[in-house]
Amino acid sequence: MPAAHQLMAPGIMPLSCCRAMPKSDGAKKPVSETMPDQRWKLQVFYLCFYGFMTQIRPGESFITPYLLGADKNFTKAEVTNVITPVLSYSYMAVLVPIFLLTDYLRYKPVLVLQSLSHISIWLLLVLGTSVLAMQLMEFFYGITMAARIAYSSYIFSLVAPSRYQRMASYSRSAVLLGVFTSSVLSQLCVTLGSVSFLTLNYVSLGFVSFGLILTLFLERPRRSLFFNRPRGGGDATVPTELDRMAGGDGGGVTRGWRDMVLCRMLRELGALARQPQLRLWSLWWVFNSAGYYLMLYYAHILWNEISPTTDNRRVYNGGVDAASTLLGTAGDPSDAHSIFHPSPGAVASFAAGYMKIRWTLWSELVIGVVTAFQAGLLLLMNSTTNIWLCYVAYILFRGSHQFLVPIAMCVVLLGTCSHPGSRVYARSSPVFPFFPSFQIATSLSKELCALVFGVNTFFATVLKTIITIIVADKRGLGLSVHPQFYVYFGYFTLLAVVYLLAAIGVGVQHSHRRQPVELALAKEPCQLPVEIPAKEKSPEAGTVRA
Repeated sequence: MPAAHQLMAPGIMPLSCCRAMPKSDGAKKPVSETMPDQRWKLQVFYLCFYGFMTQIRPGESFITPYLLGADKNFTKAEVTNVITPVLSYSYMAVLVPIFLLTDYLRYKPVLVLQSLSHISIWLLLVLGTSVLAMQLMEFFYGITMAARIAYSSYIFSLVAPSRYQRMASYSRSAVLLGVFTSSVLSQLCVTLGSVSFLTLNYVSLGFVSFGLILTLFLERPRRSLFFNRPRGGGDATVPTELDRMAGGDGGGVTRGWRDMVLCRMLRELGALARQPQLRLWSLWWVFNSAGYYLMLYYAHILWNEISPTTDNRRVYNGGVDAASTLLGTAGDPSDAHSIFHPSPGAVASFAAGYMKIRWTLWSELVIGVVTAFQAGLLLLMNSTTNIWLCYVAYILFRGSHQFLVPIAMCVVLLGTCSHPGSRVYARSSPVFPFFPSFQIATSLSKELCALVFGVNTFFATVLKTIITIIVADKRGLGLSVHPQFYVYFGYFTLLAVVYLLAAIGVGVQHSHRRQPVELALAKEPCQLPVEIPAKEKSPEAGTVRA
């Protein structure tokens, strides 16, 4: 779908117009501001420790070879067409209920549910012997994926808005460090210690059981984003988007908002969808994320097809997962950390930071080139017989996707912050150095941002499920892993063609817009330059060129 050049829709205030809201002298500080320093610091430390420990699951990288190996001895057709598809179905079925329950129950009960689901997964992996047991394992896996939002949004109930960005970075870094540590530990155990996959699963069961104990000692917050907002003025220094839609200020009566605000916010998304850049990157999020996660689900099966070794020491899934964590972390699009502190892989983020280009003009081209590159990587993964080449292609695929994730998140932040109803504390931010002309809000409309990411994730999940039913499920085409990857190659190729055609359309449109101005300047060289309209001011002025 071609996108126009302007990031801001007509009538919508640019982000550069957002200024820090002065605090009223009589306003009370949020609870997290008045909380004794040591208490909230200890809570954040404990949450980070919890996030790290719950990621230590050494057997996770080797689940597929474990199912296909002598321990379980399932066939490739059973794993590919019967067991793995359940993960997509489960995730779609529980995504919305868990999203709502997380906020309504104030995080901790959902974290307990996630820990219980993790224990169920490894009990079934260790004790289960039937296909039905493995399908149930995938069902619980879908629950744990959907419940990630409980951990990532928990941090926002502990600290003041001014600390969101820093504290979210700490909690997210703890998770990434846990994933990396778990992957490295598992690979060292398999390669150097000749530890069996079954033993790794027992170790994982021990760690997730310890994680449940840690969960029980988490403090249950008193407030949450949507359903448990404070009715008094203690936390309401500035009315939020949710309070304004409810017809009052932060300390006013919240009469009826439980029944109508979410619906009204969904209508606000329609206005946001008219912003071309927000629409473009949301579509990228939906279509590319669907293909990205399908590749992740079936990549380990492809590796086993390319290198069906019976020597566990020659299976390097853990090392590849560790490398891809550094280059391009597979973050969950519904992760609430994404709202304030997107955390792609370190290398991908660093590279994106030096892409100081006009995204309103070049977005379609960049997306098209990256998507075409991903299509080529999928073809390489599917056609090579060298497992190391397949590993490298997999790492590059994940890194290229996560290269674009922070840009998409920034566009969503800019779009929702520029919404007329948004009130923000704005300040210069190094989080998005590839948008140097904008100030990024550290405390903007959290509710609207969360809803945009949630809706994008939901549609991506629906699309992923539809593709799974048609391509992978035995009740559909029931393709084996190699034909599946040819389908994914065709899918990304089609997306690349659409993006590149859109880029051509944007270039032609931009060229036609520039010609009248250049012609006027050429005819009147001795006169003062024509004043550029507000829409076409330079990025340094705080807006985007037309």
